[in-house]
Amino acid sequence: MFKQISHPQCRSKLSQLAPGSRRYLQTKKQNSLPAAYYRGGTSRAVFFKQEDLPANKQDWAPIFRSVIGSPDPHGRQLDGLGGGISSLSKVCVVGASTHDKADVDYTFISLGIKNTDVDYSSNCGNMSSAVGPFAVDAHLFPLQNPSSHSASVRIHNTNTGKIIHSSFPVVDGEAAASGDFAIDGVAGTAARVQLDFINPAGSVTGKLLPTGNVIDTFDGIRATCIDVGNPCVFVQALDLGVSGNLTPDEFNAHPDLLPRLDSIRRQAGVKMDIADETGAVPGSVPKICVVAAPSTGDSRDVEQRQTSADVDLLARALSVGQPHRAVPITVALALAAAARVPQSTVADVVDENPVDGAGITIGHASGNLLVGANFDVDGEQSAA
Repeated sequence: MFKQISHPQCRSKLSQLAPGSRRYLQTKKQNSLPAAYYRGGTSRAVFFKQEDLPANKQDWAPIFRSVIGSPDPHGRQLDGLGGGISSLSKVCVVGASTHDKADVDYTFISLGIKNTDVDYSSNCGNMSSAVGPFAVDAHLFPLQNPSSHSASVRIHNTNTGKIIHSSFPVVDGEAAASGDFAIDGVAGTAARVQLDFINPAGSVTGKLLPTGNVIDTFDGIRATCIDVGNPCVFVQALDLGVSGNLTPDEFNAHPDLLPRLDSIRRQAGVKMDIADETGAVPGSVPKICVVAAPSTGDSRDVEQRQTSADVDLLARALSVGQPHRAVPITVALALAAAARVPQSTVADVVDENPVDGAGITIGHASGNLLVGANFDVDGEQSAA
């Protein structure tokens, strides 16, 4: 389930240095490129049409860093459009399709906040929900009927080679922004965007279970490595000796939890053949997520509507080393798949009778998310 707020495409001039900065040695005029700023789900990104960027992709990185404001040793990305957290440090590029079953190509780029990383290794499910509306608004996908009230755009994600179908309302030839659809983690309501991920298994590794095992052990912790939407690693809070309903601030305050999880993630990345050594594992994949069975009466779970009567499991995901304040959509897809793999770390914490027959209900750090899944254990198809 998604919602998305779009803004008309705009032209912006972004300064390399703030006015009055003493760091520059010579005065240079600002460079400008057409760009748009969209929210998708619980993420946000700057959008470019591929035709407006240099033909050589090697020239893209400095542009993206400048626009987002990276690297920023203070972690604020104050000199750009990033927001100082991983879910806001993103760029999307949309262009003409190179796939015979898609209408547009879409490339997702994750940028480091304090470092110079420009990462093309994974897709972002949240930002995928904004690609169709941007394609319509930017006239990359001309509507067959200008008076139509809805649009369906077939998207080729170049990061994974996978196809995503996006359906959403339109008004007067533009993607609708307002609506009555709400998601936890985002204030207010907006138009609903439905995404259907076609054959999502093996997005990076080519396999549903990249290690060939349902359970692997890293640093003494049981883990399920699965690749649906994005490669993911799922570990149980019980094995880590922590609560399943930790807040992002509690993750950050814990003396050793984040380093332990990153160590597990990097070892899993090597065993999933994403990299040859732990130091070469990208920051964005595999994702890692801590799962737990919901409680029957924990006071915090009652307050957050995350008891066993409300959700099927608790999930706390990390994104580029930071505790995610909701749950990445690709992680939600992988959770839904892993829940159907017997004896996986996810299946072990999920009751056989879901709280909602339409799918799996995930309790995340900002609320709940229902993921409707229509695929077999081999990941032939899923929809959310």
